[in-house]
Amino acid sequence: MVDRWPAAPTAPELVLETDTGSTVIDPARAYRVGRDPNSDIVIEDARVSWHHAVLRPDGDHWTLEDAQSTNGTWADGRRIRQWTVGPGSVIRFGSPSDGPCAVLADRPAPQRPASVSMPAHTVTFRSPATVHPLPTRTVRIGRAAENDLVVDDLVVSRRHAELRALPGGGYEIVDLGSHNGTFLNGAPVSRAPVGPGDIVGIGHSAFSLVGDELQEYVDTGEVSLDVQDLTVAVDRGRKVLLDHVSFPVGEKCLLAVVGPSGAGKSTLLNALTGLRPADQGTVVYDGRDLYRDYAELRQRIGLVPQDDILHAQLTVRAALGYAAELRFPQDTAKAERRERVEEVIRELGLEQRADQHVHSLSGGQRKRVSVALELLTKPSLLFLDEPTSGLDPGMDRSVMHMLRDLADDGRTVVVVTHSVLSLDVCDRLLVLAPGGRIAYYGPPGEALEFFDCEHWPEAFEAFERDQGRDWAGEYRASPQHRQYVLDDDAQPRLTRSGPVVMLPPARPRSRGAQLGTLVRRYAAALAADRTFLAVMIALPFVMGAMARALAGGELTRETALNALLILCVGGVLTGAANAVRELVKERVIYQRERAVGLSRSAYLMSKVVVLGTVTVVQAVVLTLVALLGVDLGAPDGKGVLLPPLVEIAFAVALLAFTAMMLGLVISALVRKEEVTMPLLVLLAIVQVVFCGALLKLDGVVGLEQVSWLVPSRWALGAMAGTIELSRTVPGDLTADPMFRHATDVWLLNIAMLVVLSAVLGFVVSRLLRRREPAVMRRS
Repeated sequence: MVDRWPAAPTAPELVLETDTGSTVIDPARAYRVGRDPNSDIVIEDARVSWHHAVLRPDGDHWTLEDAQSTNGTWADGRRIRQWTVGPGSVIRFGSPSDGPCAVLADRPAPQRPASVSMPAHTVTFRSPATVHPLPTRTVRIGRAAENDLVVDDLVVSRRHAELRALPGGGYEIVDLGSHNGTFLNGAPVSRAPVGPGDIVGIGHSAFSLVGDELQEYVDTGEVSLDVQDLTVAVDRGRKVLLDHVSFPVGEKCLLAVVGPSGAGKSTLLNALTGLRPADQGTVVYDGRDLYRDYAELRQRIGLVPQDDILHAQLTVRAALGYAAELRFPQDTAKAERRERVEEVIRELGLEQRADQHVHSLSGGQRKRVSVALELLTKPSLLFLDEPTSGLDPGMDRSVMHMLRDLADDGRTVVVVTHSVLSLDVCDRLLVLAPGGRIAYYGPPGEALEFFDCEHWPEAFEAFERDQGRDWAGEYRASPQHRQYVLDDDAQPRLTRSGPVVMLPPARPRSRGAQLGTLVRRYAAALAADRTFLAVMIALPFVMGAMARALAGGELTRETALNALLILCVGGVLTGAANAVRELVKERVIYQRERAVGLSRSAYLMSKVVVLGTVTVVQAVVLTLVALLGVDLGAPDGKGVLLPPLVEIAFAVALLAFTAMMLGLVISALVRKEEVTMPLLVLLAIVQVVFCGALLKLDGVVGLEQVSWLVPSRWALGAMAGTIELSRTVPGDLTADPMFRHATDVWLLNIAMLVVLSAVLGFVVSRLLRRREPAVMRRS
């Protein structure tokens, strides 16, 4: 059983009353008293020194310390150098009898939102940004200027929600069909009663009924993070990946996480971002339980994976524009999105690169663009996984300084890295030892001395060499643990009751709108890929020319079967080659966009629409190049239902489309893009063997049943039936019942291609689901 350390004691908030007024003194800082106009408490009296005294929090109480003043400081009737003071203490400066007087008093406890832990120790809930009197009528909240409460936030819909005063007293919040959702105490709601202290979350703003006021709190990005006792185990608890990890992260902090391979860095990242919640413990986001309120707070988390989350064929501006279109509400105007894109381009210093294609940028510049993409929605927490991987030392330092600037601008930034070249720019360093235990947490400058090493390689060698050493125990016993974990931990321990229920995010746009954006983006990316265009254009002409050379002027006994076989091979290669790399190469992009509300069906349909259109056009071109003007030898020059050339083109197009779906299955199944080409060759061979042109399949147990799953089997049957191949090429192969020139047989062949396409589409959807973050598999 792990020890649970109590939260560090905190001095109370007090009121310091002087002749000139009252000052609320906050235990988060010290207060200087003196005649200096820059003092926190200014006393204009000749007996008071320029810098007279300091009032500072000290554990659970306040201490008054004389700053070597000329005339002295008196507290509770005695002259002091240092004295503990509290409510009721009377302080005089410069004279014990008639010097300026100050009295300390308890501050009445302010009313705060009920679901926030220690609001005085948070930035967001320390004090409201605006205060409104409680409404006596319906108040509409949204981004548009005509709302009663205007929330200037692009993730908020124009008409987002209404706070309604009920006839019998009390209030309710009603969502007006917003795209990113309305939340009550962290949970999404469409209509719900609102009580005193409840938090209504809309975008980055929170509204709460406190006393006789409607208080608005705004998450400006300066948030603290308190990681409490995170534990992750797999294999039914037999292998621990994170072992009771606890540490605080302050506002505007840049934290680096380092450690040897297998120390749990990626597991910690997944737990902190909510992609894979910890089995035990929780994360406190500025006083709120991140796991409990994840549905609302996920919008405020940005994650930059190790691989780029960009389409390399697009320009920087275009890539950010499409991302903004997917992430902002559907009612966001194009001008608003464009303005936000330009803001992040300027913030990341990308003005000179905005119209360059992403693939032409250096590794460090591409990482800047990935960060810019995440900054579109103004996250308060920004996580990065190995942002300097593969970069030279100069670019490594440039990226780390960029992260330093982002933290200084008012964000909390956590970077998981193997590089130790630029740790000095970080505020805090977390070193994880094997087994997911904390070996060190504190300033980077003290880490090597703590490990008694001169260089980082020595420390990592020690982890490998001394595997039985209790690194976590040594750190817990160290002064660094007390100073940087216990004393800095402002939040009490929050207990988790039951398993974490993680809801999928709201969709910023409808499936149809997402589909439109995805189709345009994918088409633009393919059009900018010159290699793809060259192959796409050349392949049907090459395959068609081969079939044409074999067919000559008419399909004869010697040429007909082989010409149809080449059409089958051409259709299969055309469709499968188009799709076989398309999902695996975008996997990181899909996973990130899925985590912020992208519809799986919209993503898959965008591939089907764009690739399907390209594939069908290619198949028609292939057929026309091969057979236009050729005597097909169909009975009486007619097909089964349509002209022979039209029927054959239709069968080839449907075969190519089904092969494209099969290519998507392969692409969703494999882990690496390099594996796809050998599988494409194998796929083509299987189609040739089981199409019925080389082997007798009818009546052969085993082979016939396997051939039912092969698209080329049905496509060749449809084409053979169109020209009545058994009449042109008599024999055992062409006597196959699937080759008959009959309406029912031809329709069966076509129907089976349609069924196979639908089944393969379902399989692709299931495979995509397997690659998604755990929280998204419910939708």
